[in-house]
Amino acid sequence: MDRQAARSVEDIPKNQLTGALRRGSVKKHVAAIHVSGKLTLLQRKLSNVLLLNAYDTLITNQVHMIDARTLCLMIGYNSNDMDTLKASLRGLAETVAEWDMLDDQGQQEWGVSSLLSYAKLKGGVCEYAYSPALATKLNDPKVFALINLNIQRKFTSGHALALYENCYRFVRTGSTGWWPLDLFRRLMGVDGSDYYAVYKHLNAKIIKPAVKEVNKTSNIMVEPEIRKRGRAVTDIRFKITENPQLAILDLDDGAGVRRSDVYEKLQGLGVSDRLARQWIAEHGEDHVAAKIAYVGAQRGVKNPVGYLSAALREDYAAENAVVPVSSERAKVLAVVRDLVAARTPTQRDADRRLFMSMIEDPGARADFERHGWMSALNTGSIKAFWAELEPEAFEGV
Repeated sequence: MDRQAARSVEDIPKNQLTGALRRGSVKKHVAAIHVSGKLTLLQRKLSNVLLLNAYDTLITNQVHMIDARTLCLMIGYNSNDMDTLKASLRGLAETVAEWDMLDDQGQQEWGVSSLLSYAKLKGGVCEYAYSPALATKLNDPKVFALINLNIQRKFTSGHALALYENCYRFVRTGSTGWWPLDLFRRLMGVDGSDYYAVYKHLNAKIIKPAVKEVNKTSNIMVEPEIRKRGRAVTDIRFKITENPQLAILDLDDGAGVRRSDVYEKLQGLGVSDRLARQWIAEHGEDHVAAKIAYVGAQRGVKNPVGYLSAALREDYAAENAVVPVSSERAKVLAVVRDLVAARTPTQRDADRRLFMSMIEDPGARADFERHGWMSALNTGSIKAFWAELEPEAFEGV
C-alpha cells in the first residue's frame, strides 16, 4: 500500500506522540498493517493510486472520486478497458487489511477491514470509499508514508512490488525484523501453496527474483537473511539500505527539502509543510522558485498561496513567454488548453504527474517542467497523451 512505512518510535518527534508512546522505553514499531498479498500487480498499483488520490481528505470525506480514464492511464491499463478496471476494483473490495498496533494509550489494538468498503463507476468517474477504521489508520503519518508512484510504475512483478512495500516501511530502522515464513508467504500471496511450502522453491521463484527487481528498480536495497531450526528454515528478515542511485526519487524524506531556501519561502507564504514538500518534489526547486518570484511580482494578490497553486498548475509565467508557434502547433495547444481547463484540480495533478513519469529524455523533462503543457519539445507526446484520453478532441487538427 501507498503509505506502508512504519517507523521506530525513536524516529518520531515527541510532540507527535501521546500517552504511553511518549515513554523512551518503548522500542517497538508503532504499527504494522498487513494486506493480503493475493493482489495482481495492477491491483496493487491501483490501490496505491487510489490511496494517494484520497489521502488529503481521508478523514474529512467519506467518499473519494477520480476520473476513470486518468486512473487507468496512471495504472497502465488501456484507458477504455473498463472490464479490467472493474475486476481490479472488485479484487480490492474482496481483499483484507489487518493491523496489530499500539493505540494512543499504549494498548494493543487488532483490527481487520476490507481494503475498499465499496467502489463504483458512473459517468466516467470512479467513486470509492474506505471503512472509517481503516481510513484513520491510513491517515496516520506515524503509520504510513507515500510510496513514489514513479517508482511503482517501474515494477513488472507483483511479488517484487509486494516485497518493496513491506520492506520500505522499515527503511528507517534498517531491517524488517524476523518474519515467520508463514507470514512472509501470506504477504507475498503464496500461502496455501504446497509448492511454495518448500523453502527451496520459495527462494528460487519468489525471493531471489523479487529481491533482484527491488534492488534494480527502487530507491532501496534489500538483502534477505534466514533463521533455521535444525535444517529447516523458519524465519526470514530483510536488511534495508537506501539505493544511492535512486534515493533521489524518494519523495517521502523531507529532511533535506526542509533545509532549502525554496521551502523556507513557501513556509513564509503560509504553505503547509506537506504541500510545500509535494510542490518541490513534483515541480523541482528551480521551477517553484520561479513561480514564487512570478507571484511576488503581481500586484494586489490577496491570496498568495492560492495564486501560487494556480501558477504552478497552469504554468502562468510560461504563458507570458514569447515562443514562436506554428499554426499547426497553435491549434494543438488551443485544444490542450481547453482539455486542461475542463479537468478538476485532482485530475490536472494526476495528468501532469502521469505525463512526467513517461518522459525519459532529460531535456524534454526539463522543458515540460518549465512550460507545462505548452512545452515545445513535447508537443507530439502531449498531443498523443491527450488524444488517448479524448480520442475525438483533435479531429481536424
